[in-house]
Amino acid sequence: MTFEMTAEGQHPVAIITGGSRGLGRSTVLSLAEQGVSTIFTYHSNREEAEKVVALANASGSQAVALQLDTSAPAGFVSFKAQVQEALAGLGVSRFDYLVNNAGTGLHKTIETTTEDELDAVYNIHFKGVFLLTQALLPLMNDGGRIVNVSSGLTRFSFAGSAAYAAMKGAVEVLTRYLARELGERGIAANTVAPGAIATDFSGGMVRDNPEVNAMVSGNTALGRAGEPEDIGPMIAALLQPANRWVNGQRIEVSGGMLL
Repeated sequence: MTFEMTAEGQHPVAIITGGSRGLGRSTVLSLAEQGVSTIFTYHSNREEAEKVVALANASGSQAVALQLDTSAPAGFVSFKAQVQEALAGLGVSRFDYLVNNAGTGLHKTIETTTEDELDAVYNIHFKGVFLLTQALLPLMNDGGRIVNVSSGLTRFSFAGSAAYAAMKGAVEVLTRYLARELGERGIAANTVAPGAIATDFSGGMVRDNPEVNAMVSGNTALGRAGEPEDIGPMIAALLQPANRWVNGQRIEVSGGMLL
């Protein structure tokens, strides 16, 4: 299934944060395979971002990589200008889909989490999502869609995840309010909450630590840890016109973890 062309006869355009690796990379490539042009951000690894651009272009879609620190809202004004320039290069003036995916992990108990660490998690996982979405909304087409990436940790709990999970919980509430307030523009907003995924997130904890991987697999109905390719195609599917009536929802994609 491919996405419909816009009313102007153009391919739809998605903006994805954290698109150079992991879930974001999988989302960029899944959308590219379905004819969606992408503007995605990377934090520091330009080389990996260029690899993703090349793979997306090879599937017949256009992709643009822009550097952005999503925890630093002071840079959002200049980023918006870069997005406008990138959109012009894609032959459009507005975009259709926003996927707020960028993030980092924090695995510390409540007692040992410092104020600076709490602020850092807040800045990237909530404040950055709120203010970047706010900055980009004037460039989004009516009838567009927003997906905010959350975590299975807002439903189940593991010691050492309180700060991270709390911010993801805030994003889930924000998503419902986005759906409510943007409904008059026909913009749908949903949350995708992955379970434990084998990526380099949190230093590759699930991917590279056999004990953690075994624990996750043993607590998942489908018997394994997730892979990026379990998530990216699902996000792409949620953006499809066929799912236009899904709005304000939290959709967990965890293989049935801790049922």
